[in-house]
Amino acid sequence: MAATVSINPASPPIGVLLAVEHLKDSVPVQVQEGKNTGLKVNGDVTFTTVPSICRYLARLAPGKHLYGTSNLEATEVDHWLEFSVGRLGCPADFADAVQYLNQVLGPRTFLIGHSATLADFAVWGALRGNNVWLNLLDRGKAPPHVARWFRFLEEQAEFKAVAMALPAKPEASKSETRKQDQGKFVELPGAEMEKVVTRFPPEASGFLHVGHAKAALLNQYYQHAFQGKLIMRFDDTNPAKESAEFEKVILEDISMLDIKPDIFTHTSDHFDRIQGYAEKLIRDGLAYVDNTDPEVMKQEREQKVDSRNRTNTVEKNLAMWEEMKKGSEVGQRCCLRAKIDMQSPNGCMRDPTIYRCKTESHVRTGTKYKVYPTYDFACPIVDSVEGVTHALRTTEYHDRDDQFNWFIGKLGLRPVHIWEYSRLNLQNTVMSKRKLTWFVEQGLVDGWDDPRFPTVRGVMRRGMTVEGLKQFIVAQGGSRAVVVMEWDKIWAFNKKVIDPVAPRFNALQRDGAVLVNLPGVKDEMKEVPKHPKNPDVGQKEVWYSSRVYIDGQDAATLTEGEVVTFINWGNVIVKKINKNKSGAVESIDAQLNLENTDYKKTAKLTWLADTPKAPFTPTVVTHFDHIISKGVLAKEDEFKNFVNKDTKMETVMLGDPCLAQLKKGDIIQLQRRGYYICDVPYEPPSRYSCQPTPCVLFHIPDGHQKEMPTAGSKAKSKKADKVEKAASKKELPSPKEEVSPSFSPADELALSDKVAAQGDSVRQLKGRKADKAEVDAAVKSLLALKAEYKALTGKDWKPGAAKKGPAPAPAPAASPAGVDAVNDKIKAQGDKVRQLKTAKAEKAEIDAAVKTLLALKAEYKALTVALKAEYKALTA
Repeated sequence: MAATVSINPASPPIGVLLAVEHLKDSVPVQVQEGKNTGLKVNGDVTFTTVPSICRYLARLAPGKHLYGTSNLEATEVDHWLEFSVGRLGCPADFADAVQYLNQVLGPRTFLIGHSATLADFAVWGALRGNNVWLNLLDRGKAPPHVARWFRFLEEQAEFKAVAMALPAKPEASKSETRKQDQGKFVELPGAEMEKVVTRFPPEASGFLHVGHAKAALLNQYYQHAFQGKLIMRFDDTNPAKESAEFEKVILEDISMLDIKPDIFTHTSDHFDRIQGYAEKLIRDGLAYVDNTDPEVMKQEREQKVDSRNRTNTVEKNLAMWEEMKKGSEVGQRCCLRAKIDMQSPNGCMRDPTIYRCKTESHVRTGTKYKVYPTYDFACPIVDSVEGVTHALRTTEYHDRDDQFNWFIGKLGLRPVHIWEYSRLNLQNTVMSKRKLTWFVEQGLVDGWDDPRFPTVRGVMRRGMTVEGLKQFIVAQGGSRAVVVMEWDKIWAFNKKVIDPVAPRFNALQRDGAVLVNLPGVKDEMKEVPKHPKNPDVGQKEVWYSSRVYIDGQDAATLTEGEVVTFINWGNVIVKKINKNKSGAVESIDAQLNLENTDYKKTAKLTWLADTPKAPFTPTVVTHFDHIISKGVLAKEDEFKNFVNKDTKMETVMLGDPCLAQLKKGDIIQLQRRGYYICDVPYEPPSRYSCQPTPCVLFHIPDGHQKEMPTAGSKAKSKKADKVEKAASKKELPSPKEEVSPSFSPADELALSDKVAAQGDSVRQLKGRKADKAEVDAAVKSLLALKAEYKALTGKDWKPGAAKKGPAPAPAPAASPAGVDAVNDKIKAQGDKVRQLKTAKAEKAEIDAAVKTLLALKAEYKALTVALKAEYKALTA
C-alpha cells in the first residue's frame, strides 16, 4: 500500500519532497495538498515534522542509504535533521548556524559520506525556503562553501525536479533584493497618508532633460508613497521665454515618462492674486520700487549697500508701481524689491527683486499685464494657495529657502514644507537650456531629440526605457549628496530592463565580409528562439545555405583545421583559407561538423546565409560619442572649448533578413555587437528613387566602459594571449644572468631617510594640532617624496624598505621547466582524486589524495610567484 504525504502548498516541506523524489522508483509515495504537512502511516500513527517523515521514508528503502552506511553516519544524519529545524530555522541563530555549516562544508562535497543523504535534503530544503539565505545568495554575500554546496546540489536531477515543482522563490526575497537597488528616500516632515500634495513646476522654455525627469519622478514617488496628489504647474512668469509649443512638448515628455499628474495649472492662473500680495508688501513698507541701474544694483547687493530708493515713502513706491503696471518708459526702468535685510550674510535676503516690468506679449494672457513676478516670489504664494504640502527642491535652491519662508510669513500664508535633494549632474554633457540651444543652432546636433543630448527625448531615442530611467532615479533616492554621475550608471540600469526581452539578430560589416563555402548544404529555413533564455520573445527564421558570410575580422583570426561554432547552427571545420596577394582573406572552404557538439573551447561566430530566398536587409548602425570631451566642466571653463565635433559614426552592414520587419522604437541585440534601437525602419525600393531605405539602428550603451565584443575580438584576444605567453617565455633571461639596478643602494637609503623624516614631521604637526594649511603642505611634500622613491626604485616606500649593510642573498630562482613539471603533477593528482571519488573510495584515502593535490598547488603558486617577480625585476 502506497504511503500518502500531505503537504501545505503555502509552506512546502522541501526536505520531504526531496526524499520522495529520491525514492520514487523504490517506494510508492503519493503527495497531496492539505492544510497541514503530515505522513499518515495508519489510523493511529501520523508523522507531522520534516525529520520524522524523512526518517520513516528512508527506512522504507534501506538500500538507498539515505540514512548513511553506518551507525556513526546515521547519528550524523540525525544531527543535521535536528539542525535544519533548530538552529537553522531560528532567525536569532541563523547567521551563526550558516557560519558553522560553512566550516563543516569546507573540505566536503556532501554533508555525510560521498553521496546525498537525508542530511543534505533537510538542510538544503531549509535554506531553499529561507528568504534571508536567498537574499545573501543573490547578492553574492553567502559564505563560499555553503554557496558552492547549495549550487552544486541545485544542479542535481532530483533537486531540479523538486525546485521546478515549487512556487517561484519567495516574494519576500525578491522584494528584499529589489531594495538593494533602491536609494534611501527621505521621510517627508509632517507627511500624512492621503494628504501629501507635491508639485512639478517646469518652465515652458525648452525640452525636458533627465534632470527634470528626476524631479518629476521623485515628486511622483512621494505622491504614490503617501497616496496623495501631484500638481503639474507651468511656471510661465517670463513672457519672453515661454511658448505654447514648449508646453505641448513638455506634456508629451511627461506622458513618455508615464507620469500622470492629478492637476494641471499655470502660475499665470494666479497673476491677479500675486499682484495683490505685492501691493500688500508695498503698503506694509516691506517692498519698494527701485530704478537703480542693474549693474549698480548688483554691486550694491554684493557690498551690502542700501539703495537710494530703500527709504522711499509708501506713496512714492505706489506711484512708481503704477508706472510699472502701465509699462511706461519710466516704469520699464524700475523693478519691485522686497525690503528684507541688506546686511544679511545670505545674498538672497538682500532685498531681492520680486517684480519686473516687461512689455512682451504673454502666451496665455497677451498684453493684459506689463509686470510679472519672479519665480522666487510667485512660487511660495502659488504653492500655498494650491495646497502643496511638500515642495521638493534641489540643493542649489538652499540659500533661497529663507526667502521662501519670509514671503510665507509676511503674507500670512499657509506654510509649505521644503525638502531638498541633489540635482542630477552628468559627465561629458551640458544641462543648461542656453547651452543646449547653442548646439542646436550651430548644427552640431540634429535637434532637441538628438541621441547625444541629455533631453528626455534624446535619451529615449537612443534606447533608454522609461522603466530603466525610473529604476535609476529610484536607486538615487532622496540623497542630498551632490555628485557628477557617469552616464554608464544610467545605461547599466537600462540594460537590466532590455536584456531579458531584446530579441537577438545578426549583422555583418559589409566592407570586408568573407564568403564561407560549405559544400553539400541545401538552402533551407528553420525557426529558432529569438532569445536564448526567454521563449516568450518568440521565434525567428534562420536560413541555411552552402554559401554564408562571416565578418572579415573573424576570418582573419581563423586557421586551417580549426573548429569554430556558427551560432544557431553548429560546429564547422575550417578546411582551407584563400588569401589574396596582400594576405587578406578572400574566401574560406569549410565543412559542417554538426555531430561534434563540444562547444566549450570553440570560437563563436555570427554568420548570414547568402540565398535569394532571404536577401540581406540593408542596414546602417550608428554609434555616438559624448558632445563634451571633458568629463566635468569647471565653473571657469568655456564649454565651447570642449566640444566634440566628430561624435556620430555610421557603419554599413549586411543585416539579418528579419531586420526588415523591425518597427521604429524596437530594441534588439545584434549578437556579439551590442544593443540597438531601430530609428528608421527598412523600406523596400521606392518607385521614385528605385532605392531601398536602409534599416537605421542606434547603438544603446549598456553601462560598460568597454564596448561589447565585436567581430573578431574574442578570437584575436585568445591569439594575442598565446603570442604574449610565448614571447614572455622566450624573453625570460637565464636565472644566472644578473641585471644591475639603475640606482645605487646609497641613493635609495638617502631618499628613504628623507621620506621617514618627513613622515615624522607630519605626525608632529598633527600631534600639536597645527593649522590645516600647514599640515596639508607637509603631507603634500611627503607624497612627493614617496612618488620620487617609487620612480627611483620601482616599488612603494615602506618603513625599513632600504636597509643598511649588504643585500641578502637572492632566493633560488624558479625556472619555466620546473613550473611545467609541477603543473603536470597537479593534473595527474587531480585525475586521481576524481577517480577515487567516482569509485567511492574510503574517506581517509580521498582526504590524503586531496591533501597531496593542495600541496602541489601551493608549490606551483610559490614557483610562479617567484618566476613573475624575477621577470618583473629583470625587465623593470
